[in-house]
This record gives sequence, structure tokens and C-alpha cells, in this order.
Amino acid sequence: MAVLDWVVIAGYFVVMVAIGLYAKSKISDASDFYVAGGKLPAWLVGISHHMSGYSAAVFVGYAALAYTTGFAVYVWWALSITVACSIGAWLFAPRWPRLRQRLGIISPLEYLAKRFNVATEQLLAWSGAALKVFDVAAKWVASAILLQVFAGLPIAWGILVVGGVTMIYSTIGGIWADVLTDLGQFIIQFVAAIAMLGIVIVKLGGISSLWTMWERLPEGHASPFNNDLTLWFFLAYIIISTLSYNGGTWNLAMRMISTADGAAARRSMLLSGALYLLWPLVLFIPMWAAPIFLPGLANPEESYALMAQQFLPAGLIGLVLAGMFAHTMAMTASDANAISSVVVRDIIPALRRDRSFLPAKRELFMARLTTFLFIVLSMGIALTADSFGGVLGLLITWFGALVGPIAVPMLLGLLPAFKRSGSAAAITSWAIGLVVFATNKYLLAGPIESLGTASAQTITVATPVLCSIVVFIGYGLIRPAHSAEVDALVDSLGYDGPLVETATADGREARK
Repeated sequence: MAVLDWVVIAGYFVVMVAIGLYAKSKISDASDFYVAGGKLPAWLVGISHHMSGYSAAVFVGYAALAYTTGFAVYVWWALSITVACSIGAWLFAPRWPRLRQRLGIISPLEYLAKRFNVATEQLLAWSGAALKVFDVAAKWVASAILLQVFAGLPIAWGILVVGGVTMIYSTIGGIWADVLTDLGQFIIQFVAAIAMLGIVIVKLGGISSLWTMWERLPEGHASPFNNDLTLWFFLAYIIISTLSYNGGTWNLAMRMISTADGAAARRSMLLSGALYLLWPLVLFIPMWAAPIFLPGLANPEESYALMAQQFLPAGLIGLVLAGMFAHTMAMTASDANAISSVVVRDIIPALRRDRSFLPAKRELFMARLTTFLFIVLSMGIALTADSFGGVLGLLITWFGALVGPIAVPMLLGLLPAFKRSGSAAAITSWAIGLVVFATNKYLLAGPIESLGTASAQTITVATPVLCSIVVFIGYGLIRPAHSAEVDALVDSLGYDGPLVETATADGREARK
């Protein structure tokens, strides 16, 4: 890396801290800290939602898939999320800000206490929050590895630098800092990606190479489905993406909650879906062309980084690396914000004698403190990752398994068609999803793997969430739960309107 590259990276970190300081001026209470009081513009939420789906994995793992499978990586990843956003724009996204209007929620799990019961809310809150810290720890390590490859910085120092900067701006700036960072990330990525695309097109021989380069690539690279990225895996990923990108991943739910109303949330989701349809094409074209420039690469995960070092001038390499940091830092900051909201609004009130929320000033203090402690804990785990051996990877795998079963009651519980599925359905579907995952991974691993890599992937990923869906819906049909209060709440989420009468003027009420 040249001196100019270091200047760009240092400048990026300074801007991130400045964003946090600017965002602090917009925060007066916990509602502002977590969901901006419902005042985030729809266009900014759409860009933030889109950028929250990226991490360094796009330029490492997905670059490897683009190198080995070609166009299929776009179909499997970007197109499936486009479909998920299109579905969510009509079914799920508008209901999140309406929950804030009706109940004053500022946590994605908060409404579960009223929709199901406190026990269901606590089960999902504790199980999701406890393992999320390990997922974030793995992201710190991934960012540090990139910094080591590009700049030779020891991994421990990389974790401290990246995590420390994230800690500063996310602790003081809340969700405003998160979404403004996402906007900055989008601008950085736009400049770097357009530069890389332009250079690659010139080196390939002009615009016509966009459709002629496929003849120079290995057979099957132009196919929408190739190798392990099959049609069935694509369909399974649509289901998982629909649950994840519409709120099953908590920080994405919080972005929808932060919009003014249902109409704004729908516009945000449609914008995010449109970006997923178009922007990954710009990112992937250089990755697809990599086998032409770097034939026979031993480690395809290095393809994008090697092309950046080979083609980009000084300064732009630093910009590409800053973009990779931006992805991971924005994702971890929003994760910290989401987990903090669950701790402050779901877990702490359940531990208080009167089950009430904290007073406003103390709640904002705890919002910042829990965000700080979450990042410190995840950094501590990242710094001692080697001592965990295979445990860290195991816990991350189990977090992935939890996402689907946790998301099923969260999202289907918003829809009128499933309002007869009560707390027993929610808890049972969560448990069945985990049991099916554990069975696939530990008891049936051999028979499943004998079906081939593609089929094994599809079965391992899809069956836990499909079983959770079937159980949640089936339980509601066989043993329906009836509640006039739940019926009124769920039905009211179908339209924008004022708060329900049971809420106080500022949207805060004690749990019952």
C-alpha cells in the first residue's frame, strides 16, 4: 500500500467518528437512539437497508463463487434478495412502523410480549442476543485479516482499530450514525466499484466485452444455475432471505421501524430491492472476468483483492479497502444497536419488579452503555478467538440456525392470516427448528452428505426454517389461540393511523 492509500483509510476513520459526533446532536432519548423517533427519510433507510446486507464476505467469499461458478452467484444472492424485498414491501415492511405508532416500540422483539406473551419474547431475546456476540466477533476477525493482507497490520491491532472506531461512533450516535455510515459506505463503494468496472472493461476490449467475455470463461459460467448454486438452493434462499431481510435480522427490522409510516417503509424496501437488482451487477462483472486475468488461481477468495492491487492506482486501493471496512463496520454497528435495544427494552424490563421500562434518562444511558459493552465483549472474544478452537465456529453456525426459527414467529405473527397461532405455536416452532437443524448436522450428516454437496446444502439450510413455518401455521390451525386484543392489534397493522387508546401520550407503557 502506498502512502496515499494510508491517507484514504485514516481519513475514512476520521469521517466515521465525525458522523457519530454529528448524529449525537439528533438524540435526546432512547427512541431517537434506536429508531430516530420514526424520522428517518425513506430514501436513506432504503440505502441503509441495502448496504446492511453487505460485508467483507462479498469481496472474499462471493468473489470466490463468481470466480468458480460465474453468473449463478448473482442469481442465488442478489436476485433472491430482490424477490425477498419485493415480497416484504407489501407484506412486512409497512407493519413495522405501524407497530411503533400503535405500541411505541423501539425494539424489534418488543411487540412479542403483547402479540404472544412475555415468555415468548424472553426466549427469542435471550437465544438471539447470547449468540449474536460470537457472530459479530467473527466479523471483527474477518476485517482484521483483510487489514493484515493489505497492510501487514497484526490481527490483534486490526481488531482494536476497526472495533474501536465502530465503538465510538455507534455508542454516541445510535441509528443516525449507522444509517449515515451506510450512506458514506454507499458513496465509497460507488466510486471504487465504478473505477474497477471501467478499468476492467477497457482491459477486456471495450463495452462489447460485457457479452463476449463469457466465451472466454469456463463452460457454465453464463448459466443462471451452476455447480452447487442450483435452482432448489435458489428457492430455499428466497425463503430464508424473505425472513431475514424483512426483520428476522433484527437490525433490518429497526430500519423499517425508523420510518415515518407504512407507506415510507414500503418505498424504502422497494428502493433496497431495486438496488439489489442492479448494483451487484456492477460489483460482480470484475469478479466474473477474474479467470481471464488470473487463470488457475489457487485461492479464488483472493481474486478481487489481487485484481484491485493489480489494476487500481494508489489511493483507490485504499478506497477499496475502506469500502470493505465500511461494510463490516456498518453491519456490526447496526447489530450492536439492535442487540442493545433488545437488552434495554425486552430483557431489562422483564427483570424489574414492576415489569416497566426504565425512566427516559436512564434508558438513554443504558442504551449507550449496552452498545458499548456489547462491542467490548465481541472484541474480547475476537482477540481470543484462537483459544476457542472450534467453539467459535460452532456458535456462529448455531446462530445461523437460530435466525430462521426466531424470524418465523416474529414475521408471521404480524400477518392476519396467522393470528390464531399463539405463544405455544411460537415456542414450539422455535424448538422444532433447532431440533431439525441439530438432527441434520449431527445425526443425519452422513446420509445427507451422500446426496451430494448441492442437495446437502439445500437440506441443511432449508429444512429447519420450513419445519418452523409448518409447525407455526399448523399449530394455529389445530389448536387456535383466541384473543380479541391480539386480533385488534394485528388487524390494525394493515393501515397507517394513530396510536391505539391503550398507549400513553409518549408511547411508553408498563408491561402487564
